[in-house]
Amino acid sequence: MAFSSCIKKSVEGVVLSDATTFEKKMSAPNVQLIDVRTPEEFVEGHLPKAVNIDVTSDDFETKVTSLDKEQPVMVYCKMGGRSAKAAEKLKELGFKNITDLDGGFSNWSNENKPIEK
Repeated sequence: MAFSSCIKKSVEGVVLSDATTFEKKMSAPNVQLIDVRTPEEFVEGHLPKAVNIDVTSDDFETKVTSLDKEQPVMVYCKMGGRSAKAAEKLKELGFKNITDLDGGFSNWSNENKPIEK
């Protein structure tokens, strides 16, 4: 299992979505869009209406408890590794509808999707 950190594993109950599908889902009502990168990465550019909750910070679990577990949660990071961890953690905390952006912000940018700064 030494190489497992490099491989993005799917978590049951988490939908892995390409950028186009992710973008469509973002416009649904009550979607909670979470950028799990660092604040420094977030200010350099992020998806429109995203909220920054850094998955590597000590208070990640505390901050996500303010989210509604019954409403859809969409997560992304730079490449997909940290968002997979965040999605797994959200699932453990009882969130029911989780979507993870496949390829993360890098893939989103490469497809020329809208970005806010």
